[in-house]
Amino acid sequence: MEHFFETIKKQREPVVESVGGEPYLLVGLGNPGREYRESRHNFGFMVIDRIAETLRTEFKKSQMKALISVQAYEGKKVILSKPQTYMNCSGQAVIPLLNYYKIPREHLLVIHDDMDLPFGTLRMRPGGGSGGQKGLESIIQLLGTQDFARLRCGIGHPPGQMDVTDYVLNRFSKEESKLLPSVLENATKAALSFVSVGIQEAMTRFNGVVEG
Repeated sequence: MEHFFETIKKQREPVVESVGGEPYLLVGLGNPGREYRESRHNFGFMVIDRIAETLRTEFKKSQMKALISVQAYEGKKVILSKPQTYMNCSGQAVIPLLNYYKIPREHLLVIHDDMDLPFGTLRMRPGGGSGGQKGLESIIQLLGTQDFARLRCGIGHPPGQMDVTDYVLNRFSKEESKLLPSVLENATKAALSFVSVGIQEAMTRFNGVVEG
C-alpha cells in the first residue's frame, strides 16, 4: 500500500525536465526572508513572481541555491529563478544553473533594482557594468564577463541624507506603490518578450517610463 501511494505521488509531481525547446534563464535578484519581501531591493523577485503568475506556475523546486520553476513558453523552455544566496552572492546560484541546463549566455536575463534610474523607468540592456548593484557584480565576477542581458528596474536615489542601505531595504512609498502594479506588468511583458521576440524588439517596446 505504501508503494502504491508513493507511485501516485510521483505521478502528480511535475516532470520539469521534460519541458522541451531552447532553454532561457530569467533571474530575479533579491534577498530571501519575509523581512525583505516588499523592499525596493527585491524588485527582481517581485517581477519574477509576477512572471510566474502570468505563466500559471509556482516555485516548488530548490536547485543550485535557488528557487526555480521550469515552464514552456512560446515553444521555449523557460527557467525562472530566485537565488536564495542573498543579494551579494547571487552568482553562486546563477552560474551553476546556466551550466546545469546548458543555457547559452545570450539566453540569460537578470532582473534587478537600479538606483540610477527613476522609479517607474525600465531599461533592458544587452550588457554593461554593474552600476554598483552587488548581485550583478557577483554574477559578472563568477561568469567572467559583462556580456549578458539585464532588465533594470528603477528605484531612484535615496532622499536627502538617507542611508543607501536603509533606502533599498525599505518598502516603496505610498505614491510609488500606486504605480508599482503597472511597472511589474510592463517588466513582465518585457522579460517574456526577451524570450519570444529577442532583446532588440523587447528594448524597442518596453524601454522607457511606465505610465500609470
